[in-house]
Amino acid sequence: MSAAREYGLDEDYEWPRPPVGGWTADDLDRLPNLPPHTELIDGSLVFVSPQTSFHMRTIRLLDIALLDQAPDGFDVYREFTVTLDRHNRPEPDVLVVRAGADTGPRDTRLLPEDVILAVEVVSEDSVQRDREAKPHKYAAAGIPHFWRVEENNALPVVYAYELDPSAKAYVPTGIHHDKLSLTVPFPLDIDLTAINRRPSVAPPPEGTTSAT
Repeated sequence: MSAAREYGLDEDYEWPRPPVGGWTADDLDRLPNLPPHTELIDGSLVFVSPQTSFHMRTIRLLDIALLDQAPDGFDVYREFTVTLDRHNRPEPDVLVVRAGADTGPRDTRLLPEDVILAVEVVSEDSVQRDREAKPHKYAAAGIPHFWRVEENNALPVVYAYELDPSAKAYVPTGIHHDKLSLTVPFPLDIDLTAINRRPSVAPPPEGTTSAT
């Protein structure tokens, strides 16, 4: 099967050829037929492989837990791009942002000054990017906190980092198995072993009926 057909495109589809100097962050919104979750790293388009169950469940766990525990003044995004500079627009798996981030209903990106925490869940095809390239770029852009999440015996392990502003580099603050307990960017406790549990759904208020 050709790469074009794998992405649901016609066999005669011509992949976009990068201009001299590479693609820019603005190009990501203008290029037609890009696969979902395409990122821009150093002016090159990065296409992601199909998501694994571990990846999906880990993102869901962190997204729900952070939303539940984030105090006023913070919001949580998942799989949303951040324009770091002209040639870098990655898409972290989960982000904690300032609630006042200037994003309207049709906006497709955040700015690094909006972001408090970027989280990357490592996949087989993203090991180098998530361990080296992306944290370096997030730190250079001034994002205060970074988590790298890896799989160990089907459970997530969270490697937490905090920015040293003077060095524009991350300093490791801990490796978390089973339970993630932190005081920054705000106090939180996340049971990492809950990855395979279905999220609880609150019952409807008394006196209401669910739609059928």
